[in-house]
Amino acid sequence: MKATEKLQAKFSEGKHICVGLDTDVNKIPEFMRGSSDAVFEFNKAIIEATVDEAASYKINLAFYESEGIAGLELMEKTIDLIPEEIAVIGDAKRGDIGNTSRMYAQSLFDHFKFDCSTLHGYMGKDSLEPFFEYEDKLHFVLCLTSNPGAADFEKMKLENGNYVYQEVLSRVKEWNTRNNLGIVFGATNDAELRENVANFEDLIVLLPGIGAQKGNLDEVVNSFKEYNNNNYLINMSRGIIYAGSGEDFALKARDVLTSYNSKIKYLTIS
Repeated sequence: MKATEKLQAKFSEGKHICVGLDTDVNKIPEFMRGSSDAVFEFNKAIIEATVDEAASYKINLAFYESEGIAGLELMEKTIDLIPEEIAVIGDAKRGDIGNTSRMYAQSLFDHFKFDCSTLHGYMGKDSLEPFFEYEDKLHFVLCLTSNPGAADFEKMKLENGNYVYQEVLSRVKEWNTRNNLGIVFGATNDAELRENVANFEDLIVLLPGIGAQKGNLDEVVNSFKEYNNNNYLINMSRGIIYAGSGEDFALKARDVLTSYNSKIKYLTIS
């Protein structure tokens, strides 16, 4: 299955939450930390408890690369736990020129077998094209991010009247000739989301920022429902995986995820 097919199948079931496995050994339940394979055991428990409710999983490579070879091996083992029919996002925010970009793409897709990438377009289309050539994968290009620093460049106004992030959105739609591109749009940007969602067309949108970053789930879902747009994926990491600190931590994570799924399903446009 193509990455877009995997996600569309979940969207059709009313599932829009991507579980972020950005696992920090210092934040997992204390009783687990003495194990030599604590993070893997934690990830395994979270995946097993949430697999039937998650729309996808996202792995931020920094949390694994920071541990060197052992961390990369842990990441591989974690990816292997996730069923084939569920899309796994390799969150590395790549974007470089020529053969460097091609090597990054080969790493994510040929070696680690991710379904999706996150990319930054600062260096232009040629820096992203090696990723785009993986037609069965899905590539989320940073458009408007969830952090305060988004104001430094992404919200700068251009001479044509557009903001930089709006120009990125326009370019991504132009580049989407293979129907395998999406965008990252921070859920903390309520006003910008409402103003631009009509222009997303059929792009799949990855929305970080709900939960620990104080993004508003109701606002995000309402913005998409207003335009009958079902192509959105809300990433949540800390708010789900660290929902509990006791031996029932995985069940607590499942409870939070199930609650969000139910809320999305029954939320009416305000």
